[in-house]
Amino acid sequence: MEQATGGRSKTKRWLVRYPRAVPVAIFVLIAAITVLSVFAIERGEDARGAVQLRSRAAAVASALERRSNASSAYLRAGAALLATLDDVPAAGFRRFVSELQLDEDYRGSEGIGWAEVVLPDEIDAFDQMMSEVGTGTVRLYPRPSGGQPYSVPVTYLQPDTERNRLALGFDLFSEPVRRAALVEAERTARPTATGRIVLRQDLDTGQPGFLIVMPVFEPAPGGRRLKGYIFSPFNAREFLLSALELEDGGSYSVRLYDGDISDQNLMAAITGGAGEGDTVAEELSIADNIWTLQVTASYGGGLSGLSMVTMIFGMLVASLLMLLVRMLTQQAIEDEASLRWFEEQASIRNSLTRELNHRVKNTLANVLSIIALTRRRAGNLDEFADGLDGRIRALSATHDLLTKSDWGTTPIRAVVEAELLPYAQDTDHEIELLGPDIALAPNDALSLGLATHELATNAAKYGALSKPGGKVAVHWNLVSDSLVRIEWRESGGPPVTVKRGRGFGTDLIERIVAHELKNPVDLDFDPAGVRCVLRIPVRRPSEFIMRASRGPSRDAAPNASSTEA
Repeated sequence: MEQATGGRSKTKRWLVRYPRAVPVAIFVLIAAITVLSVFAIERGEDARGAVQLRSRAAAVASALERRSNASSAYLRAGAALLATLDDVPAAGFRRFVSELQLDEDYRGSEGIGWAEVVLPDEIDAFDQMMSEVGTGTVRLYPRPSGGQPYSVPVTYLQPDTERNRLALGFDLFSEPVRRAALVEAERTARPTATGRIVLRQDLDTGQPGFLIVMPVFEPAPGGRRLKGYIFSPFNAREFLLSALELEDGGSYSVRLYDGDISDQNLMAAITGGAGEGDTVAEELSIADNIWTLQVTASYGGGLSGLSMVTMIFGMLVASLLMLLVRMLTQQAIEDEASLRWFEEQASIRNSLTRELNHRVKNTLANVLSIIALTRRRAGNLDEFADGLDGRIRALSATHDLLTKSDWGTTPIRAVVEAELLPYAQDTDHEIELLGPDIALAPNDALSLGLATHELATNAAKYGALSKPGGKVAVHWNLVSDSLVRIEWRESGGPPVTVKRGRGFGTDLIERIVAHELKNPVDLDFDPAGVRCVLRIPVRRPSEFIMRASRGPSRDAAPNASSTEA
């Protein structure tokens, strides 16, 4: 009791002795704690803003890449079709573009154009052709110098508008930046973006733009010959705005540069606020060109609302200070955990989006090529529908196998069995499958599935599967560690007619499948039975793992339906 009383007396003595110092000390302590709390809040807001800024930059970059990938997919499809034509008539090109039914993924583009290769002695014929197709007094310009091997003038540009007609006849090969992209596209045989240029349509405004060009080749003695380029022109500002519509730019300033960040490389700029705060830069790949996206947060100035409330109530309500600090600390921990979760989800979403774009692009390119060739070979609508249905089902069956394997490797036996399943239950026929356990990469499995479907369909109509006693033997073996040989042989069927017209199946196997597999296909219509030999690469899983772990997809194969899955 005496100790307690002495303690209380000592406290009173302190209050009496320092009547002003104690309140001031308490106020200073509360003020210091409040300032520290405000500092912690501001740091949290800064960290949140930095994560949101990085997330926004990654989202806008992904949207730009999706726009570019969609455009490249259409150009690949167009190149695959135009390569099969002897010439490219104006009406046919117009119909091709209209049938693409370009959706919002193609926004920001001026359209799709065709620029054929014109040799020096063909310039007058080109001018005559342009006058005959109703484009007015269009001539190739600028006229090439003596040292220029050929010209690449804009021949068609759809949609046919007054604005697009300004570009007709312009020689893309005459300008260094465009010429560099044309040469690179011819070398790599895949879509390539130019650097910063001014489109002929924007000469009056000087707004920067760019082209994505895709070479079109035709067979020639000893190899192939460059036929021309299918391309899409883009206004850089409209291209950036179309991406921001997918990923709202909010109160951010966005700038797009061709390569490094510098004034001369600036492609487009969108201002989102009065003041500018933190800035992040994100590299992205636009048709094999590395661009830089710079996103800057708007700066409002002053403390945040939460900091102001903390400051006021910290000064007025001393008794609730510790509780407030505890709540703020807990809130900061939860906010940090939420930010990490959102950042992880954004990374996963971007990875899945890139992979999905890649899968959809391959599938669309395959379907477009099949539709185009089936339509050319079909005699009527029913024939077209039946042929298209069978080939789409073949794609679907192989896709089911790939889905079950999570788009990993797929055994050869499983692919062939899936395509021959409708005929395996018939006791009148014999089907023999013989070979070691070998698994194929996803895209190679798709090609094998298409080829097997066409061979099986032909055998059911005209070959060994069309009469009792017929036999189909499919044997495969490893030729080397990286190549498997698959042989299809028919016997016991009707005699095979040696002289026969080329059908879609023959074209698909000898052109598309052979090109996809990058190995020749031996297709022999022997009177005793059809024989077909396929050579398919055997790839390591590391060659077709998910691209998201390596950033944007930059290893697309050079034709309309080929990119490793």
